[in-house]
Amino acid sequence: MLVVDDDPGSSGLLRDIFQQEGYEVTLAARGEEALALRPARPFDVALCDVQLPDMDGIELLRHLRREMPGTAVIMVTAFGTYETAIKALHEGAFDYVRKPFTLQEVRLTVERAMERRRLQKSAAAAGAAAPESAEARPIIGRNPAMVELFKLVSRVAATKSSVLIQGDSGTGKELIARTIHQGSPRSARPFVAVNVTSLSETLLESELFGHVKGAFTGAIERRPGLFVEANRGTIFLDEIGDMSLPMQGKLLRVLQEHELKPVGSNETIPVDVRMVAATHQDLDDLVRAGRFREDLYYRLNVVTLRVPRLTERPEDIPLLAEHFLRRFGALSNRPLLGYSASAMTALQAYPWPGNVRELENVVDRAVALAPGSIVELTDLPEKLIVHARTGTRADRREGIPRRPTLDETIQEYVLQILGEVGGNKTEAARVLGVPRRTLYRMLERYGTARAKKTKVRRDVPIVPN
Repeated sequence: MLVVDDDPGSSGLLRDIFQQEGYEVTLAARGEEALALRPARPFDVALCDVQLPDMDGIELLRHLRREMPGTAVIMVTAFGTYETAIKALHEGAFDYVRKPFTLQEVRLTVERAMERRRLQKSAAAAGAAAPESAEARPIIGRNPAMVELFKLVSRVAATKSSVLIQGDSGTGKELIARTIHQGSPRSARPFVAVNVTSLSETLLESELFGHVKGAFTGAIERRPGLFVEANRGTIFLDEIGDMSLPMQGKLLRVLQEHELKPVGSNETIPVDVRMVAATHQDLDDLVRAGRFREDLYYRLNVVTLRVPRLTERPEDIPLLAEHFLRRFGALSNRPLLGYSASAMTALQAYPWPGNVRELENVVDRAVALAPGSIVELTDLPEKLIVHARTGTRADRREGIPRRPTLDETIQEYVLQILGEVGGNKTEAARVLGVPRRTLYRMLERYGTARAKKTKVRRDVPIVPN
């Protein structure tokens, strides 16, 4: 690992932490110092501060990409450097983290970068190309249940075992399945996803196993089916609890015999696929009710992963909201600075019946509609605004709606002014009528800035701007 940062406290802490975890860590305080390094073997991952004394972080990134093409570069950004961070992603950075960050966040980002390096090395050894999208949709979270899920996904990915993913709709079951595939020896082969509930039983059999010409009305040509398409790769069957009993029997035969018969054919076709299935239902209950085959259940239930609801991981809401904000901002070419205090409070208070998928859609909408550089409460859907203004039962006292605290009000106003002046602290201090040093103290107090010299702290959560 290479750490490029002119703050000795931050870089020294990162060195100590990652050395304890078995990394060989090299420190550099300047860009030129980093580029002058000629290690015996290339760095796997580099953590680089965006602002360095001698060069711009983007310039350093370009040099590293050219001279150390296999190195996964993670940029470390501060408040007001969103545009630079987005540009870094376009220039080929693996990801970026924002100060102040938790060590858990850095660890997870580095682990994802190292996983991609392992995939690249395995693919190179096999003479194949590494999957381009292996890191495109990372699993986000620092909730203890999610951290444990990360570990289980990492362990099960390298095996051949079937996996059953349980969780409510919108929790990210397909993302878990894709991550398993991307971390497996089958990653260079297809990942095929199909939602069982989206097709009738007849169409589902034809889609999964294929059909021959004339097998049924409308079968005007032979079709191989999704199992054949996923051969030597992974097939993901979502909402498998809704599959009919006859289809369950046909699926069980394919999993047991590793061969299938297309609809209308007596020909058997060998297939080699890894099965990952998902459901929001309790399959134990379905088995007891006679609605799911016990033998298929045990065939699928080799390893079970449970994805928690978003309300079970409230500390992940700001992290997810921040991630979606920068992703949709990059896609629409209008990166936003962050969320106002009232908007973030509303996001954290809302019950999210649609889970992560609903949050993703809300942020996508906010990026499209927000007139300024900050997502305000009024940029959110009406249901979130109403919920925020009326408050939950725990927030009410004798029917009085919850009101923002003085700190929340000040924080929101400071953010609003910063957004209006494009993050220029000198101009913001002038508008607010305070000395610039006072503004910095306010930013530190309310967590609305990422000062360049802020040291890494073990217990400080991310507070989106």
